[in-house]
Amino acid sequence: MISSVSTTHREQTSPAIKILANFFSWIFHPLFIGLYMCLYIVYLQPDYFMGVSKVAKLQTVLIYVVNSIFFPLISVLLCKALGFINSIYLKTRKDRILLYTICMIYFFWNFYVFKNKEDIPAVMAIITLGIFLATVMAFLANIYFKISMHATGVGGLIGFFTVLLYLSPGIVSIPFAFAVLIAGITCTSRLLVSDHNMADIILGLMAGFISQWIAAWFLG
Repeated sequence: MISSVSTTHREQTSPAIKILANFFSWIFHPLFIGLYMCLYIVYLQPDYFMGVSKVAKLQTVLIYVVNSIFFPLISVLLCKALGFINSIYLKTRKDRILLYTICMIYFFWNFYVFKNKEDIPAVMAIITLGIFLATVMAFLANIYFKISMHATGVGGLIGFFTVLLYLSPGIVSIPFAFAVLIAGITCTSRLLVSDHNMADIILGLMAGFISQWIAAWFLG
């Protein structure tokens, strides 16, 4: 019933709205959400990287980009080229199994690097561990249904800023509000241009949100 209603809404959506929804789906792709968290902590939240050199800040961002964006993207392209997956958009649960597994390795390695680098604030380890745990949850959920990766990403974004509301001495209410807005836009976009239903979206949001809190509790 939910699926048929969603399909009807997608069919009735105007081309202009679909273009906009696809644009937001790319801007807030799950691989980029963690980068936005990283950039916020490094450059916009002075409480954590105060006194850290520009070179060290840039190094932190580059470590994240290489381990959590570059390697996963290259892996997707290689898997497609070798015929291991049918589409780089990972539209089927079967396509997602291999990529979830590969990404879990990269994400855990990223967490391990940030956890053991003494000159990097612990909040980076929280972010990366939360992303790893969210990927594990999505992988397990994929056994039964195709959870929304976009919703998992923005759920993690909300969870991250909720954690900062308690951990950070700075004012985080405005960034938190933007995170909620981004989540709303992204989830609405996925309902309009993907085959996900509301259950896929809600469970994705929950997985991402809970993962950041588990990471904060474990490393706190």
